[in-house]
Amino acid sequence: MKRVPIGVSARHIHLSVEHAKMLFGAGYALTVFKALSQPGQFAAVETVDLIGPKGKFERTRILGPLRGKSQVEISRTDAYTLGLNPPLRESGKIEGTPGLIVRGPVGEVELQRGVIVAARHIHFHTSEALAWGIQHNEKLSVEVQGERSLIFNEVIAKVSDRYALDFHIDTDEANAAGVKTGDWARIL
Repeated sequence: MKRVPIGVSARHIHLSVEHAKMLFGAGYALTVFKALSQPGQFAAVETVDLIGPKGKFERTRILGPLRGKSQVEISRTDAYTLGLNPPLRESGKIEGTPGLIVRGPVGEVELQRGVIVAARHIHFHTSEALAWGIQHNEKLSVEVQGERSLIFNEVIAKVSDRYALDFHIDTDEANAAGVKTGDWARIL
């Protein structure tokens, strides 16, 4: 049986070096709050406010380390609150996406693009993918069992030597299936 741990991804932001400087000041370094499932990734102590045309979210967690481009990952429910209609996308694919205002303690940034609803995916270490016969970008079906059993289709396999096994879904998907981080799913 191909079992994978579930990681529920709440709304968050990845910041570029340039935008971090604008929001927190020159030379500021993010403080690690806790390590995440992927090696080298962390939730920062620092948060920012996300401001859309119709609403806002205060104290949105920043995930580090800093990146080349800023990106906001929200659920479809979050999008309604903000008044946005972001596309379902893989992380990093932000062309043609809406933006919003990001407010930090020192300043604010108006992102011209970068807001997405992240496509569900599984991170595989190369050795696991090889052992299970799974290819990078392959579409998988994944079952979660329990009181609200569900089968998630169109789950993207992400394979790299830098990854650790984890099935990433957003809060809307987790709530629909009645699961939480640390629960397990099965690849069909």
